[in-house]
Amino acid sequence: MTAKPHPLFLGIDTGGTYTDAVLWSEEGGPKGKVLAKAKSLTTRHDLAVGISGAVDAVLQESGTDPAAIKLVSMSTTLATNALVEGQGGRVALVMIGFSEADLARDGLKTALGTDPVVFCPGGHDVHGNAAKLDLSGLKAALPELGGSVSGFAVCAYFATRNPAHELSARNLIRDITGLPVTASHELSAKLGGPRRALTTLLNARLISMIDRLVAATEGFLTKRGIAAPLMVVRGDGALVSAAFARQRPIETILSGPAASLVGARHMTGLDDAMVSDIGGTTTDVAVLDGGRPRLDPEGATVGGFRTMVEAVAMRTFGLGGDSEVALEDGALDPKILLGPRRLVPLALAGMVHGEAVTSELERQLRAPNPGRMDGRFALRTGVPDRLAAGLTAPEAKLYEAIGTVPLALDRLLSSNAQNATLNRLVARGLVHISGFTPSDAAHVLGKQANWDAATARLGAELFARRRDGRGQAIAATPEAIAERVLVTLTRWSAEYILETAFAEDGLDGAATVAHALVQRAVDGHPGIARFTVALDRPVIGLGASAPLHYAGLPPLIGNGCIVPEDTDVANALGAVVGQVRVSAEARVSQPKEGLFRLASGQTVRDFTDEAKAIEAAEADVRAIAAERAKDAGTDSAEIDIATEFKVSTIEGQRMFIEAHVVAVASGRPRIAV
Repeated sequence: MTAKPHPLFLGIDTGGTYTDAVLWSEEGGPKGKVLAKAKSLTTRHDLAVGISGAVDAVLQESGTDPAAIKLVSMSTTLATNALVEGQGGRVALVMIGFSEADLARDGLKTALGTDPVVFCPGGHDVHGNAAKLDLSGLKAALPELGGSVSGFAVCAYFATRNPAHELSARNLIRDITGLPVTASHELSAKLGGPRRALTTLLNARLISMIDRLVAATEGFLTKRGIAAPLMVVRGDGALVSAAFARQRPIETILSGPAASLVGARHMTGLDDAMVSDIGGTTTDVAVLDGGRPRLDPEGATVGGFRTMVEAVAMRTFGLGGDSEVALEDGALDPKILLGPRRLVPLALAGMVHGEAVTSELERQLRAPNPGRMDGRFALRTGVPDRLAAGLTAPEAKLYEAIGTVPLALDRLLSSNAQNATLNRLVARGLVHISGFTPSDAAHVLGKQANWDAATARLGAELFARRRDGRGQAIAATPEAIAERVLVTLTRWSAEYILETAFAEDGLDGAATVAHALVQRAVDGHPGIARFTVALDRPVIGLGASAPLHYAGLPPLIGNGCIVPEDTDVANALGAVVGQVRVSAEARVSQPKEGLFRLASGQTVRDFTDEAKAIEAAEADVRAIAAERAKDAGTDSAEIDIATEFKVSTIEGQRMFIEAHVVAVASGRPRIAV
């Protein structure tokens, strides 16, 4: 009798620079077997091109029939990168029951930027009792807003206790504009209106980006005859269906890093480790404890914003192979600065655009003195024109001047005001800046060879001509500046890993690392009083460039650094070995003695008996969790329910205050038959 073949799983990770693919089978024991892996450049103008490049390569390498693939799972750093770089679509924020003063809390005003906001009377109190709702101002603003934004975010006061006003606003916006609407109660059951509004705003900004990613992937799979369910990794490492992720893209922030943690644990078998994943745009650092990633109960922090999204306790830093290389201003011996912005490496721009880039670099090198915009280019990202809605006149004029071929900044810009305008176009995700990066430095030194090394060397030569505070060139040769950049990247990586460790120990991580004693310890500074700093666990180094950038880590962190064999596709591998996990919450409060109010899902009900209210709450969350698990992509969910009571004792009598009921459903994703 012929043994039944093991099902095949396809993992995809769409990063800021590369799209990875891995073909994996359950055969060969608990770790399974990687049958093939490949990389392709992420193509932001059409994500399907990068996806097809990576997936077609693994199909060809393995000789696999596409029809044999039973599950496709995808992780992505696109949402994380967008928040770190301040990018996303222009959206309108609708605040119901809030005042303008509330924008100053939790970074909401900073996150909103120049996007429009509409305030409406309404909202509820802590027990779900409604104030008078008035949406007339919103209705009047919608015709104009509908033509200038890509979506809406709606947040009402105490919507987690009664979402009725959010639902009314959502329905009105959809009826008039037809645009996507995110309501805050759909994303979080936690209190804290401004932070919930912030989370909702960021979700609305990301919808078009994740929608394009999912649509591109689904379109590609259909063309290749892969009739398998498509899953997406959430920020807590769990899998959800693509349809689920489309509605709640904010939950995919830290998706790539979360998948990498799952992959790191799977590849090394280590239960306790620091995991540092370096990509093109970011370095993501987290802790494995007892074989599971630590989760952040307060919500993920990305790009300086604390969200209400439960995700791995991951610290994301704007440091990667494609980080912007800059020089400290005004110092006699200026330091090299890296990130947080991602640039298109010159080596990559040279490979794709050739003479258009190299001729400009050579022209700048012929100038007798270095220019402040040397080695910098602008080019369009290639996103659809509708995402350029709402540009000011100066922004529109500059955007029109920029094309799909890199244009040297010293030809494009004539004033500081134009430079600020360009930065706004970059923040909107409409324009890329190309310039010198650590990836270019690696090409100069022959440690990376996938792009055009000659263009990278021209960029390094230009950067080395920059002047220090004494008026001298900062480096004698392109090789010297390249080596300095790579040493800086390794040093910063060590500091970010230590910063994360200190923060997990309850300290101010950044301040502790900046302390003179820690700096002396990291430097191995000799002295009468000597200091050392050491991690209690090894580091697992992930990312295609980890073998290069992390080779010098051990003496800086006081422990070993393990770089697994398949580290270059850790995210894609982690994407296919995870589980579906979703939750549902309900609360029972007591607005007045003898009345027990249940808020669950989109309903509010009253009971006169505590036990019956709790019983109904548990039944509700079980049903909601089961339905969400089905929507998220599993038919075999196990559901666990936990109930937490808040009570007080007055004169020996128990007084009920509140009950919080949580159901967690988990199971393996459904696969094609």
